Amino acid sequence: RRGHPAVRTGRRPGGRGRREKASAAKAMADGGARKIGNVKGDVTELIGDTPLVFLNKVTAGCEAKIAAKMESMEPCCSVKDRIGLNMIEDAERKGLISPENTTLVEPTSGNTGIGLAFIAAVKGYKLVLTMPASMSLERRVMLRSFGAKVVLTDPGKGMGGAVAKASEIMSQTPGAYMLQQFENPANVEVHKKTTGPELWKDTNGSIDMFVSGVGTGGTITGCGEYLKEKNAGVQVVAVEPKESPVLSGGSPGPHKIQGIGAGFVPKILNTEIIDEVVQVGSDEAISMARRLATEEGLLCGISAGAAVNAAISVGSRPENKGKLIVVVIPSFGERYLSTALFSELKEEAENMKINNRIKVTDIAGREFYVPSET
Repeated sequence: RRGHPAVRTGRRPGGRGRREKASAAKAMADGGARKIGNVKGDVTELIGDTPLVFLNKVTAGCEAKIAAKMESMEPCCSVKDRIGLNMIEDAERKGLISPENTTLVEPTSGNTGIGLAFIAAVKGYKLVLTMPASMSLERRVMLRSFGAKVVLTDPGKGMGGAVAKASEIMSQTPGAYMLQQFENPANVEVHKKTTGPELWKDTNGSIDMFVSGVGTGGTITGCGEYLKEKNAGVQVVAVEPKESPVLSGGSPGPHKIQGIGAGFVPKILNTEIIDEVVQVGSDEAISMARRLATEEGLLCGISAGAAVNAAISVGSRPENKGKLIVVVIPSFGERYLSTALFSELKEEAENMKINNRIKVTDIAGREFYVPSET
């Protein structure tokens, strides 16, 4: 689907090759180079139409069939690429923002910020993002690489703290505009118009259950509403951290599952379409994310581990034998290298021997390689 475009060259019988080249030259002269063959105009045109793939090993003994929606294969590697583009373009269509006059401000747990940052770079917007300091170092680096300004907030206050800081910055910044991912209908809209239809099409309408973690609530609401309109019998399962079971009526709390469990019920979340809420602990989510890498070859984030853990739990029930469950893989694992997900491997990699020698550092900071004891 998203491999290298097949760019046709050379002559064809009857002179078609010359005509196509002339047409391409005219398109370039007219400023329409973006319409040549299947070459995309810019990176935003790569968003969406991600594939589905069956999980095979981690689902051993599971009664249901489980397929993963690979949102980790978006151009900036997360499901939030979709909402980043749609929220910005929705505001542009309404005449609310423009690159010349607007500074975008947004609270984020990381992935929405990355989605906004690369699109802001393409379109020329200034962007300020507030984010809990508990989010991974990789996310901070990625945001800065796209030119966004990052303001860290108290991790103990969760996303609520990031939202409050964003509001403060808004009040102090001329021309500031907050897209408000937790309240913006454009968040839900893009999933109802794109992600949901993709799920229905790619499963030939045979999807029985949809499992998704809840961050802003946009993915589960948009997809859930669409799927239930196509088939009222489709079951929608929400996933939240066991340590912060707000959707289940519990109290918010700190957890390690970045991207879900904001600590409050988002305004755009349609709880009416949710048939069940499954709680997954941080350690369970981390364990499953690691298994997805080593057993399925799918490098993904902690929230993906939580969602797959929940999907397997639901799919293991006898009443779900033979059913098709689709679960969202929200993001790629490489942006979690500094988190608990890879902490053991990081330590192992740092202590690897080089030609049977290990690196030591003296008090002056100088590095030496000396024979290892084993």
